[in-house]
Amino acid sequence: MQDMTIYFLGGGNMAAAIVAGLHRKGKQGEVHVVNRGAEKREKLAALYDVRTSETLPPLTAEDMLVLAVKPQDMEKACFGVQTNGALVLSVAAGLSVDTLSRYLGGTRRIIRIMPNTPSQIGMGVSGLYAADGAGEADKIRAADLMRPSGSVIWLDEEAQIHALTGISGSGPAYVYYLMNALQEATKAQGFDEETAKTLSLETFKGAVALAEQTGESFAVLQQNVTSKGGTTHAAIETFKQHQVAEAIGWGVDACVARSQEIAAQFA
Repeated sequence: MQDMTIYFLGGGNMAAAIVAGLHRKGKQGEVHVVNRGAEKREKLAALYDVRTSETLPPLTAEDMLVLAVKPQDMEKACFGVQTNGALVLSVAAGLSVDTLSRYLGGTRRIIRIMPNTPSQIGMGVSGLYAADGAGEADKIRAADLMRPSGSVIWLDEEAQIHALTGISGSGPAYVYYLMNALQEATKAQGFDEETAKTLSLETFKGAVALAEQTGESFAVLQQNVTSKGGTTHAAIETFKQHQVAEAIGWGVDACVARSQEIAAQFA
């Protein structure tokens, strides 16, 4: 049996995050990044000891091809690519299995992946969906590829990728939005920029760590800090009056709807 090579078509941030995870774990077979820019190729080769090239070499059925270019560039990037039975993984948002199959000459041995940016430090979460042409062994290989980057969750239906985009895919941005809001509120109380950033960051880090270690529900943890009539209670009641929780839900809904719109553009 020929040795497997994991080819990355595109060397952007998400490809680099996955390659970094493989490097930390110890590569399972050879890793090869295809990228048009020479500077990016040289950087990835130096950091992670991977092979690089400007064009994609011929594939075999033992190989994996990770599509990691922007959705609007995918059709052009895939033009002329012969998968030759290779397992295809896509981290491109909005491109359905049907669309990817059309770009790649009809192959259905495809697994879609929706990762998020904390994958860059091995603390991400990725949702995976396997098309009808991908078998159980393919799913194992895909999960093994992503686990060094964080948690892996399998989806039963492709449409769930839209929901996952609105939750974990875009979720880090929501957290940073809240962190920035707390930082700005801290500055408004008279603290300098650096102190305000430290207070916001450490408050979020400590709250997440406590939630992980205790295993308590988020609601219970909030109640443990919120004494009726106390200082925290005043803040929570203000949040409720301004429908902060509902606004977060509306934001997730808007993100999911936009994901569906983008997918329709490429269908």
